Amino acid sequence: MTSNGDDAVQVVPVRHYSRWVGTVVVLIVLAMIIHTIFSKVGTGVNICTRIHAIRHCHQPQRWRFYWNIVFHYFTTFDVVHGLYLTLALTVLAMTIGIVLGVILAVMRRSHSRLLSSTAWTYTWFFRGTPVLVQLLFWFNITALFKTITIGLPFLSVTFLHLNLITLLTPFSAATIALGLNEAAYMSEIARAGLLAVDEGQIEAATSIGMTRGQSLRLVVLPQAMRVIIPPTGNEVISMLKTTSLASAVGVTELLGAVTNISAANYQIMALLIVASLWYLMVTTVLSIGQFYLERHYAKGALRNPPPTPIQRLRDDLKGVASKYRTKRGAPVEVSS
Repeated sequence: MTSNGDDAVQVVPVRHYSRWVGTVVVLIVLAMIIHTIFSKVGTGVNICTRIHAIRHCHQPQRWRFYWNIVFHYFTTFDVVHGLYLTLALTVLAMTIGIVLGVILAVMRRSHSRLLSSTAWTYTWFFRGTPVLVQLLFWFNITALFKTITIGLPFLSVTFLHLNLITLLTPFSAATIALGLNEAAYMSEIARAGLLAVDEGQIEAATSIGMTRGQSLRLVVLPQAMRVIIPPTGNEVISMLKTTSLASAVGVTELLGAVTNISAANYQIMALLIVASLWYLMVTTVLSIGQFYLERHYAKGALRNPPPTPIQRLRDDLKGVASKYRTKRGAPVEVSS
């Protein structure tokens, strides 16, 4: 009974029938996928034996997705070395892209028409041509330039002389092509982050005597990181997968390594699964790092930072346990 003399209120949880149906359908689809992935099929070849004058035939079974071959080649030297080249190419290309992209973003915001138009033209050109075309262009650049001389034009003053035939290897050509292409996209990401910072922050920095460079480095960029980090993390993951195009110019990165192996043993699907598993593993590690970076830079903007996966799992387990501790449909005393 309540304090007013009324009967106790009986709380009945809401029935989510569509959610239950969706859960059942998803579970069935997941079970079908898992069964398919780890199922075995016949090899198509019958093996017959004669026992006591009776002929017995059977068909050997093999993994549908060639898991025995996958794990055999998963950690071979060629595959691991290809993975190393993939990671090295990703790090070098992203370093070039981030540094050059930030410079281009600052140039776009410059009051100089020459600097801003130069940055815009760079972005327009490298975003408007395919990455594979740029890779092939840099790989064959020696057809246009055997050497590059840096100096003062129209004067016989030379600062640097480079022989491209000896310096430009397939790996360096891929690094330059991917880095320059990435800089065009990173410039737009960095520019969006800079524009997201309120103009009052720059005015406040100027009022306390900071120069334009100091306000950019000490005030604007730290606040812009909250906007820049998420798309930059996506660009790193995208670059990891884009490095597979480097196999077109002779770089034996991960995809190139498994392609060479499959060309020798004709196990194409098994070796493609090997490459896919490595890409998924590295992408997972990068995604975890991206999450914690976003969480770190969100502290100044959010009152409560987003929970970590472990905290989410702990909360889910507490929620499930609380449902079993509380009897469904139990009467609840309501006081006025």
